[in-house]
Amino acid sequence: MSEILKEVLNANEQYASDFGDKGRLPLPPARRFAILTCMDARLDPAKFAGLAEGDAHVIRNAGGRASDDAIRSLVISYKLLGTKEWFVIHHTDCGMELFTNEIIADLLEKSLDTAVYDGEWKDVGTTPGSSEGRKIDFLTIRNLAESVVEDVRKIRSHPLVPPYIPIYGYIYDVKTGRLAEVPQATEAGRASA
Repeated sequence: MSEILKEVLNANEQYASDFGDKGRLPLPPARRFAILTCMDARLDPAKFAGLAEGDAHVIRNAGGRASDDAIRSLVISYKLLGTKEWFVIHHTDCGMELFTNEIIADLLEKSLDTAVYDGEWKDVGTTPGSSEGRKIDFLTIRNLAESVVEDVRKIRSHPLVPPYIPIYGYIYDVKTGRLAEVPQATEAGRASA
């Protein structure tokens, strides 16, 4: 058993031993909102948004991007579980700004091992690679604020998203813990009757 696996199982045992009434939380989120944000380990949406278990849906992926799967989750969130407001939150110093689709496809074609970054990406792997990465849009980020606007617009224009759900656009600052609104994104996500 790996050390990481042991740590996770021990932490879970501790958590479960004091689980209390959390098993009675209702399925719909109590505060009726959802957050789409990045998977970056420096972001803790429960802390930066003041959440407890059962409060909100948090959808995470690389970059916090409005991928088809993220939109699928948001649609389920409102249609079946009653969320009424959504946040798209990207963040400063995001790894998705450090590469392009071409760069990651090239790296994957060389090997499937983890690459290294020292100002530029280098493949140091020894295993075979795959060209399948050329078929994926990795939704990389060139301009942080523009990516928030783009994602809010993509969600707003989706035919399964009702116009009455407001969608807010923010950037989380990993150095200060503060959320900064992207006004153009919030305007694009404005609810209409």
